[in-house]
Amino acid sequence: MNLLGKLDWNAIPLHEPIIMGATGFMVLVVVGVLGFVTAKGAWPYLWREWLTSVDHKRIGAMYCILALVMMLRGFSDAIMIRAQQALAAGGAQGYLPPEHFNQIFSAHGTIMILFMAMPFVVGLMNFAVPLQLGVRDVAFPTLNSVSFWLTASGALLVNISLAVGEFSKATWWGYPPLSEMQYSPGVGVDYYLWSLQISGIGTLLAGINFVTTILKLRAPGMGYMRMPVFCWTALAANLLIVAAFPVLTATLAMLALDRYLGFHFFTLEGQGNQMLYSNLFWVWGHPEVYILILPAFGVFSEVMATFSGKPLFGYRSMVAATMAICILSFLVWLHHFFTMGASANVNGFFGVMSMIIALPTGAKVFNWLFTMYGGRVRFSVPVLWSIGFMVTFVIGGMTGVLMAVPPADFQLHNSVFLVAHFHNVAIGGVVFGVMAGYNYWFPKAFGFKLDERWGRASFWCWLVGFYVAFMPLYVLGLMGMTRRMQHYDNLSWQPWLIGAAFGTAIILVGVVCQIVQLVVSIRHREGLRDVTGDPWNGRTLEWATASPPPAWNFAFQPKVAGLDAFWSSKNRAQAKKDEPTPTRKYEPVEMPKNSATGFVTAFFAVVIGFALIWHIWWLASVGVFGAFMTLLAFSFRRHNEIEVPAEEIARFVRAHQAGVAA
Repeated sequence: MNLLGKLDWNAIPLHEPIIMGATGFMVLVVVGVLGFVTAKGAWPYLWREWLTSVDHKRIGAMYCILALVMMLRGFSDAIMIRAQQALAAGGAQGYLPPEHFNQIFSAHGTIMILFMAMPFVVGLMNFAVPLQLGVRDVAFPTLNSVSFWLTASGALLVNISLAVGEFSKATWWGYPPLSEMQYSPGVGVDYYLWSLQISGIGTLLAGINFVTTILKLRAPGMGYMRMPVFCWTALAANLLIVAAFPVLTATLAMLALDRYLGFHFFTLEGQGNQMLYSNLFWVWGHPEVYILILPAFGVFSEVMATFSGKPLFGYRSMVAATMAICILSFLVWLHHFFTMGASANVNGFFGVMSMIIALPTGAKVFNWLFTMYGGRVRFSVPVLWSIGFMVTFVIGGMTGVLMAVPPADFQLHNSVFLVAHFHNVAIGGVVFGVMAGYNYWFPKAFGFKLDERWGRASFWCWLVGFYVAFMPLYVLGLMGMTRRMQHYDNLSWQPWLIGAAFGTAIILVGVVCQIVQLVVSIRHREGLRDVTGDPWNGRTLEWATASPPPAWNFAFQPKVAGLDAFWSSKNRAQAKKDEPTPTRKYEPVEMPKNSATGFVTAFFAVVIGFALIWHIWWLASVGVFGAFMTLLAFSFRRHNEIEVPAEEIARFVRAHQAGVAA
């Protein structure tokens, strides 16, 4: 009996210089970071304030940090894909062998959708939603920590696959029969399965947490129709998470049973059905598109209202459009495989529904435009990202409506036209949205603004680079180029692919500008300091507290009397500025106690995942036992909360008021 299952020295790809070089670089970065933290003596601080924190703001920041790190990893894959396709024409074979190329594009899609975009939108929701609702934390703070660390566990497993074994070659959606054991006998698909299962459980727990928080923990007076639009979009996105992610979990579980125990859910032999996988995957997959884009829509709504200096135009229609998208997103999944044999009636129904879902999205664009109309728009970096989104996303939406017509889709399906369309909405919508939110809420999270000059440079590089990188793919799709080609013989495609590679290089400059922006902002943070807590003259409740907010968020729970609660309170305070301010008595606040449950559970989740991937059954048993005992110990904890003394709260408020007055 082999105690290490399928794991041996052959699992390390020593014969692949590119992989080993990337692995070496990744190891050096990790060792460098750990060494820096050790040299600074920061481990007690990190453990106390971050790794074991259950504060929604810290957890939101960690989600965003994870997303930014994974963006660098996923974007490096994109650079390799574009460079290979620019070179590998005719007799030239490029620099990536087919097996490695297949792993790269599978990892790129998996990372960018599930480990970059998803953590980023969940991170922004984590940070902003409780503050906008006027509450002190989410409904289940420790569960929130577990959710984050499970997501980080999945991301870690994906990165381990770079150095030990391989990643899936079956694309980011893992269609059978390619993902079945017969065609993928290695561990690549298993890395894919268990990283998604572990992170998916974390995301589902986060969705339950946010739905409960938004429905049950709003400030006094904040009815549903007084919630900020970002809270509405977060509610819709998390309802979709709760409804859709169990479908993904069940689908991947069935595929795992096929691979591990010889079941036949998706194999042709044994009466299996490959189309069952396609239907189940996209029943989750298309709502996932809106899980990502709806919070971005909420960010744009907050940004446009704040920087236009006026209420959001058509608030009720925005809410109605958001919830309409939430429902309709479950009625369009089959447009992902119009070409796979459904009847004309079925294709027609899903084609019509795919066009109808564009209507509430279009209504939102007009609402943002009318919000700007008549306002005094300040063209700060978040606004630039928002305007860039509107232009870019509308183009992507129109190409989506085109592909919703089944006859057109028969010509364009599986071509790089689809790649261009998807990136048109994913980058122009989700990435531009999270970057707008990142620049918008950064001063609230860390107490100082991001540098405007480098932020503008990053935006323009992203915008120009996107068009240079992806507009050629529309042309190539119409010329007949299919997706995922490691090599091609049609030399007329090469100039367009060289142009696309050049666009990717421009985006790379934008990414570098973002890194420089962060470094410059940290170095000059005193000059960029926000002492007021309201650097943008905001409208919603997150701007009513200090920057960064204290652990308890609000010294006194806000009372809401209408929309744009903070804007209204500022106007009332201005009208009564000559009147004496009544003295209010501070009271102690009960706050959830830090817990290592999330971090320790994630450790055992990595152990379980790695052991199942390599068939090390005894180690998987150890991981399951450790995770169970961790959760059991948490269940029998004696002290759930700590009390923040009233004197500490009063001292913080006085210091903040003194800083504002100075």
